[in-house]
Amino acid sequence: MKSIATKAATKQTTPKDFNLFVLTWPIFLELFLFMLMGSADTFMLSEVSDNAVSAVGAANQYIFIAILIMEVIGNGASIVIAQYIGSNRREDAARISAIAVTLNLMIGVVISTCFILFGKSLLQSVNLQGEILHYAQTYITIVGGGLFLQAVINTLASIIRTYGYTKESMLVSLGMNVIHVIGNYLLIFGHLGFPELGVEGAAISTVVSRLISLFIFFWLLYRLMEVKIAVRDYFSFSMEYIKKILRIGIPSAFEQVTYNACQTVFLYYATLLGAVEMASRQYVMNISTFIYLFSLAIGMGTAIITGRMVGAGRTEEAYKRVWRSLRWGLFLTIAVNIVIILFRVPIIELFTEDREIIALATQILLLSILLESGRTFNLILINSLRAAGDAKFPVYMGLLSMVCMSLPLGYYLAFSLDLGLAGIWLAIAADEWMRGIIMFFRWRSRAWEQKSLVHPSA
Repeated sequence: MKSIATKAATKQTTPKDFNLFVLTWPIFLELFLFMLMGSADTFMLSEVSDNAVSAVGAANQYIFIAILIMEVIGNGASIVIAQYIGSNRREDAARISAIAVTLNLMIGVVISTCFILFGKSLLQSVNLQGEILHYAQTYITIVGGGLFLQAVINTLASIIRTYGYTKESMLVSLGMNVIHVIGNYLLIFGHLGFPELGVEGAAISTVVSRLISLFIFFWLLYRLMEVKIAVRDYFSFSMEYIKKILRIGIPSAFEQVTYNACQTVFLYYATLLGAVEMASRQYVMNISTFIYLFSLAIGMGTAIITGRMVGAGRTEEAYKRVWRSLRWGLFLTIAVNIVIILFRVPIIELFTEDREIIALATQILLLSILLESGRTFNLILINSLRAAGDAKFPVYMGLLSMVCMSLPLGYYLAFSLDLGLAGIWLAIAADEWMRGIIMFFRWRSRAWEQKSLVHPSA
């Protein structure tokens, strides 16, 4: 690892050095490993019971929303840093990085405290009861209580990727996942003399793996950055930088929180439908993450390139780059989706033996081709709009489509037309396509060219 970091630290990067594939494949693997961590919990806990899987899925719904709130700083800072690097102002980029770490740590501590104090009430608000509630409360107290670690990890990883070191970030994620899976094996099932803790063991393993990766990310940050962060920079709050971070970060996080809040409402719909629907939803959502993984990675890689190009004043190149990324994203998403659909039955059978759940989950997976193709537009185009500084427009469109359209449509399809879980999936797909088409025309309009946060340096 040391030789990799030393070699990378001596490399000078500019926007034209970046190739989308070179940036994206490590991001893809990092995201894959991150999602594999969640799937490892699901797969291993399915050996405990379907109730354990449902409980962790419900708790993670809130944890994911909290992570998105913490990404106010991480997302905003990465875009501002990318534009400052593009304009060749690297000292400013280093100071912004330090501010982002401190701010996100403060936010993470507040959120962790809230989960410890109010976790049970949050879970009861989505109609969880009995054994599922007990499992979910245990998980949300431990993982949610340690969420301040993830707050700093997300910020550090985002900064390292923005500097172009996506491979190094991926290697840390690989190590974190190995530690997590080993911890699950020891603590969920009680192997090698460790206590058999079930859901509690999965939660402890998650926190420990994050703690270890946090130290490694800090070490990498100082090995890789060309202009090092001084200790005083962590405590020097520049309002100019903070305003720019929040200008991008708040709309970005609000749009994502709105999306996940709507998913929480859909989770509530699923609890009303029954235990089979709730378990099926969790299994299908875990599988779906691997379908849109390519588009998510392409969207993140494209955002890094777009931010640097916009910071350097190369808007025409950024405009064409995004269209190429969108074509690749659609092709890969549809190809993976078709493979998942063809093998949907044996894939679901990896997680459960319940025939009702298998029958329903395989039916819902058929609808994924409609949902995921629409999602691709949003993952790539919204990331690119934010990277160019146009962060508010996706929020306004998200409120219109997600809240005003998909929620009532989902209720109508699920309960009034008795489509059940399929109705919820169709409503989500309708939202993805509506927003995707709007974002297509927004990028095409080139209104984002007027939203840059910095001006190119000579």
